[in-house]
Parts: sequence; C-alpha cells; structure tokens
Amino acid sequence: MKKTRGMKRQLVGTVLSTKMDKTVTVLVERTVIHPIYKKFIRRRNKFAAHDANNTCGIGDRVLITESRPISKMKRWRVSQIIEKAV
Repeated sequence: MKKTRGMKRQLVGTVLSTKMDKTVTVLVERTVIHPIYKKFIRRRNKFAAHDANNTCGIGDRVLITESRPISKMKRWRVSQIIEKAV
C-alpha cells in the first residue's frame, strides 16, 4: 500500500526584503472576522522563504509553498512569482 502525502499549504504574499542570499522575507496578509464585534481585522505574518535563484525583488507578489525545514527560520519556498513590482 502506497502512502500519499497531504496537500502542502500555499500562501500569496509580498516580498519585503531580499538582503539575504537565497532567502526572501514575505509578508502575508489575511482578513479574519472578530468573534465578538463581527468586524474584519487584518492579520499579518512574515515568513522567510527560499529563493534558489535570487529572482525575487522587493514588492513582488509571490506564491510560497510549505516545505521541509531548510534552515533555522526557513520552512517555505518561493513557488512562483505572480506579479513583478514596477
């Protein structure tokens, strides 16, 4: 019997920093509803993602995919550049 792996999480975010070699910092924004006040709230998370070819630039919209740990902070990889910054 062959084991199948689950779907890996994918998130869309904006590149904030490219100062590290083969690593980018990606800001992912999502909206959630407040449980009591029923108002939409913006939640933000920053992820360190692996960019093997150093192709991303600041302001790019990217798709990141969850992966095995690459380093102490990196658990994500840049799958695709959705939109280049102008």
